[in-house]
Amino acid sequence: MGRWLPRAMGEPRAAAVRAVAAVVLGAGACYCLWRLAAGGRRGQQAAAGAARGPPSDNSPPVSTHTMDADALQKLIHLLQATDDPLIQEQALITLSNSAAFSVNQDIIRNLDGLFVIGGMLSDCIPKVKEKALNALSNLSMNIKNQEEIQIQVLKVLVNLSANPAMTRHLLKAQVPSFLLLFDNYINRDILLRALTFAANLKKNVNNEGGTMIQDQYSEDSVFFTLCRDSTPFAQKLASLLHHPDTEVKEQVVRILTQ
Repeated sequence: MGRWLPRAMGEPRAAAVRAVAAVVLGAGACYCLWRLAAGGRRGQQAAAGAARGPPSDNSPPVSTHTMDADALQKLIHLLQATDDPLIQEQALITLSNSAAFSVNQDIIRNLDGLFVIGGMLSDCIPKVKEKALNALSNLSMNIKNQEEIQIQVLKVLVNLSANPAMTRHLLKAQVPSFLLLFDNYINRDILLRALTFAANLKKNVNNEGGTMIQDQYSEDSVFFTLCRDSTPFAQKLASLLHHPDTEVKEQVVRILTQ
């Protein structure tokens, strides 16, 4: 069986994973538009007239806990091969159910399933994004999976936060547990990306010249955490000023001086 996290340590880290993924979900629709505008939609369309979706013998297997590596790999390839949202949903549901069993969590990671499932968070279809988040949530019960899910999703967030046109959409994302990403126990690379994400957004807000309308943002939003009710966030930053890593401290100073 795969390794399960002790409850006391696993819950905060798993919540941090969900916090990161929730930001992506909040910005998912506009991210998809941004990618289209840049001319780089995931998995370019096959030649005109190509059959849509996989052959009937590629349907997702029904059983979940008894699936072997070949069956799981088949599901992951299915996600990459089709643009049909109904097939994507069913494949993600099956992977999510499989990921509830610890024996499958390492297998899915070793098959690059985290990368493929994480990519579905930027899909235009809300139900597809929801099913992808459910699968990642189950996969995040594994320590190695947690780290990979946070690094992969945060890479997307850092890239998005560097684009001023994405600022308002990212700030509107409702993430009650957003502050969990800024604790000293967080993996250094994950923490650094979270700080870079926050620093980019703060810079973009300042560049707006005070044109942000605060009433547009809920109390659970990223905006409320970073800009409106900044006391808890400031306390987190003050603690991180004592972090042993120089780059982490540089990003903290960057946020505090903006």
